[in-house]
Amino acid sequence: MSFFRVENLGIHFGGVVAVDDVSFEVKRGEVYTIIGPNGAGKTTIFNLIGLLYPATAGRIFLEDKPLAGSVPHRVAQLGIARTFQNIELFEHATVLQNLLIGRHRHRAASLWQELLFTPAARRAELAAREAVEQVIDFLDLAKYRDSLVAGLPYGVRKVVELGRALATEPRLLLLDEPSSGLNPEETDDMAFWIEDIRRHLAVTVLMVEHDMNLVARVSDRVLALNLGMVIAEGTPAEVQAHPAVIEAYLGKAA
Repeated sequence: MSFFRVENLGIHFGGVVAVDDVSFEVKRGEVYTIIGPNGAGKTTIFNLIGLLYPATAGRIFLEDKPLAGSVPHRVAQLGIARTFQNIELFEHATVLQNLLIGRHRHRAASLWQELLFTPAARRAELAAREAVEQVIDFLDLAKYRDSLVAGLPYGVRKVVELGRALATEPRLLLLDEPSSGLNPEETDDMAFWIEDIRRHLAVTVLMVEHDMNLVARVSDRVLALNLGMVIAEGTPAEVQAHPAVIEAYLGKAA
């Protein structure tokens, strides 16, 4: 049984083909990275996986079960979590409150139990707090726990968004440009978190990334796209040395 796979995925917007017959498989427990120049279709693939766009062609499977037929707000319940290239947090809520939002898919108490704050609702609240505190400890966010997101440095916000995704307890974590906007030291920290997420939390990671140093450091395998099509797949070293990848990034003269 495969863990996660995409078969012949495609989508077009009017006459523009954004993703064209893309297929790949992610093994359980690995870090699999999609690279490519701007406009290659990388984030579009994430939007297709999250069911934000309906695919024109192809299918997506998680543990051999098709995602087709589900809806975007159910994707987290399937065990898929995501971060965004442009941070999507509630800026006027605290770090703790943002992470608690990630526990929504695990809500056990009914609406009336929560309204009356019954013993079942209290137990659910305590369980959610405990799970979030574990994420805060894991990502060294304790000193920011009660801080409003709006007042935090950009690099810390990136980690908070990662924490919210981890609070859902995903099986598959989608990281969209996790190093975007980070300085070299913060990028090193992000590489550390990615390695620990895979090693200690046993979460499979599917990543879109431009920083090839980060890609080479954390990735088991890499898929290269250009103009919505697959041009290479293999280890980071194999893909970086592939002639089609060099041409896509540097032009034919290279």
